Amino acid sequence: MKLDILAIGAHPDDVELGCGATIAKEIANGKKVGILDLTRGELGTRGTVLTRAAEAKDAAEILGVSIRENLGFADAFFVNNKEHQLEIIKIIRKYQPEIVLCNAIDDRHIDHGKGSSLVSDACFLSGLKRIETTLEGEQQLQWRPKHVYHYIQWKPIEPDFVVDVTGFMETKEQAVLAYKTQFFDPASKEPETPISSKNFTESVNYRAKDLGRLIGVEYAEGFTSERYVAVENLFKLK
Repeated sequence: MKLDILAIGAHPDDVELGCGATIAKEIANGKKVGILDLTRGELGTRGTVLTRAAEAKDAAEILGVSIRENLGFADAFFVNNKEHQLEIIKIIRKYQPEIVLCNAIDDRHIDHGKGSSLVSDACFLSGLKRIETTLEGEQQLQWRPKHVYHYIQWKPIEPDFVVDVTGFMETKEQAVLAYKTQFFDPASKEPETPISSKNFTESVNYRAKDLGRLIGVEYAEGFTSERYVAVENLFKLK
């Protein structure tokens, strides 16, 4: 299956939080979108590997993505090296996405910045013919995504561009809240974490609302780009 967009996150729920509404909008526009999680989030304070996996499955169904895979890298301890790059290259070549969305370039959790640079490097290397990979016994062809964009997470990084996601925030919020063990639940007996507070859950909405305000729409999600974002002419800018 060829994808239009592959959204990659260090942990299950990164993609939903960072760009869930953008994904929902692109799927509504007929694009094929997939999610790749690098780790199982096994070091998370709340929940378990099994609950995270079940929640990720539910969130994927809510968003309507075509595929979701998990590479099972070591949570907090994966590194940007050849071994890890090759595993991501295999997925990129398998699905041949035009666009890759990945973690914030810098963030509170160390895996986010690491995941960002790891995925970015793998996207470039995936286009090199002399890097040979095989999947299910067959040699893969090189493939380099046309664009790599980084969504914004905990830190309020200034975006290079924003996407109007008005009409798709409800879907995003439902996908985020599918991770019942991770976010605000007044009845939960699990330890509190930075993302389990009511304030954090509410921030999913008000941060998107604030970005929307800045561009004159109801809701928006922001992204950064390592390259210039080109437009055909001045009238294509909103």
